[in-house]
Amino acid sequence: MDSSTYRLLADAVLILHVGVVLFNVGALVLVLAGPGLGWQWVRNLAFRLLHLAAIAYVVITTWLGIDCGLTVLEQWLRTRAGQLGYDDGFIAHWLSRALFFEAPPWVFIALYSAFGLLVLWSWVRVPPTRPAR
Repeated sequence: MDSSTYRLLADAVLILHVGVVLFNVGALVLVLAGPGLGWQWVRNLAFRLLHLAAIAYVVITTWLGIDCGLTVLEQWLRTRAGQLGYDDGFIAHWLSRALFFEAPPWVFIALYSAFGLLVLWSWVRVPPTRPAR
C-alpha cells in the first residue's frame, strides 16, 4: 500500500474512534432520557449489553494502563503513511483535537471510572428488558 492509502485508513480509524466515543456518551444520555420520552427501545438488552461492553473496555484498559486499540491502530497507520501525528489533514486535525487532550493518567482513570459507574447506575435506573418471545 502507498502512503495515501495508509493515511486514508488512519483517518477512517479516527472517525470510527470518534463514533465509539459518541456512542458511549450518547447511549447513556439516550438511556436516561428515553423513558421520559416514551422510548422503550432504550431498554433493549442487546443495545444495553453493547453499551456496557464498550465502556467496560475503556475503563478496564485505562486501569491497566493499556492504550486503546483504535489509538494504537491509528498511530501505526499514520507512521506507515509517513505522518508524525495529527497536524496535517482537516479530518485528522479537528477530530483528534476534539477527541484527545493531555492530562495525567489518574484524570482519565477517574473520569472513565465515574462514567462506567454511571452506566452501571443506568441499569438500575432504567433496567433493560429481554425481547418478548
